Amino acid sequence: MSIGKRLRISFVATLFLFFPASCRFFEPATAVLWTDSPEFALYAEYFNSSQDRYKVEIRYVESLAQKLGDTKETPDIVVGSWLKSASTRNFFKPLDRLFKKEQLSKTAFYPRLLALGTIEERQYLLPVSFNIPALVFTRANGQLLSSPFTIGLEEIKTLGKEHNIQQNGVYSQMGFSPAWDTEFLYIIVSLFNAGFQEADPIAWDGDALNRAVEYIREWIQSNAGIQEEDDFVFKYFYELPAVLTLSGRILFTYMDSAEFFTLPQERRSNLDFRWIAENDVIPLSEGTVYYGNYKKGKADKAADAFTQWFFTAETQRRLLEISTQQRLNETLFGISSGFSALRTVTEQIFPQFYPSLLGHIPPTGFLTPPRILPYNWTDLKERVILPYLLEKIRAEDPATVRPLKKQIADWYRVNKEF
Repeated sequence: MSIGKRLRISFVATLFLFFPASCRFFEPATAVLWTDSPEFALYAEYFNSSQDRYKVEIRYVESLAQKLGDTKETPDIVVGSWLKSASTRNFFKPLDRLFKKEQLSKTAFYPRLLALGTIEERQYLLPVSFNIPALVFTRANGQLLSSPFTIGLEEIKTLGKEHNIQQNGVYSQMGFSPAWDTEFLYIIVSLFNAGFQEADPIAWDGDALNRAVEYIREWIQSNAGIQEEDDFVFKYFYELPAVLTLSGRILFTYMDSAEFFTLPQERRSNLDFRWIAENDVIPLSEGTVYYGNYKKGKADKAADAFTQWFFTAETQRRLLEISTQQRLNETLFGISSGFSALRTVTEQIFPQFYPSLLGHIPPTGFLTPPRILPYNWTDLKERVILPYLLEKIRAEDPATVRPLKKQIADWYRVNKEF
């Protein structure tokens, strides 16, 4: 055998011997990102144009959490809601290396949101954005409220009833009813610490739930009564609640921060808001957006580059500027349709783009995210939990309503795909 041939064979053998360790040199330069947040198409476009080393390719995926368990495809990055359940967290790889290399800082994030992305003290998911439930009213009525930041349930109840006007047994003006919005009903349940959370399949504090239901029933009865409230809704709620608030027909309406800050400017300029709170707790809206690197992803360097780029205050400031320039902020709020999980961005940068936030930034210690919920929580809540609450508050005898535990068991039995 010639010396040249022996050298070629030796080179090939050496290449195969070291190939596993050198795979990183052959990584794809494009990271595939799955998301249910359409805003990330803009973010990826800006990232791709800001440098020429890596690219991010966006794929919009509905039912993102469920899709992760049903596919053989391998994204590199996943961004969306409902990623924190036990069945979905296993799909992600730890991100602690980014903190150890000081590419990211844990102190930059809201601590309670960051903590929900940990498993056994390792960081698997990073929070992206969140929303806050708010009570909205006209600026002229702001003087009625006791706090510039928050409003509690008893104050809502009292001020709402004082706004009522009844003539000949018919209400022509009504302040507020918890029955007007099912999400508001659920906020009360949350503030009473019913504590819905992932279990087998789900757990909650039944006594706290019963106390919340009884509180709502007493509120409705002391306000006007369920029939009178129904008549008022039938007569006047053909108009949007924000319009009814501006006209003085009602005193308050409920909406979360994303809905408020995407109202038409001509309406929003005449409205004000307070965050709903009890005992120094502001319950964050469900569906907080989280960010993770898929365990089987192949473009690790591209994914890390995008992660490091996205989770910086300067990047997010620029993204807000682009959104404003392109008028996307008229339909999409903030970062990924919410407040940024980076404290500096929300507390210092957001007020520059949303002046209504000046003097309204909520105290960090008040912000309380929901407990970890199953990936199918949205469907379960819409089809079982909220209908159950409505039935309980409207029933002449709430004890006759079929127990929630049985209703949930039946739903899971019929909907086995969940």
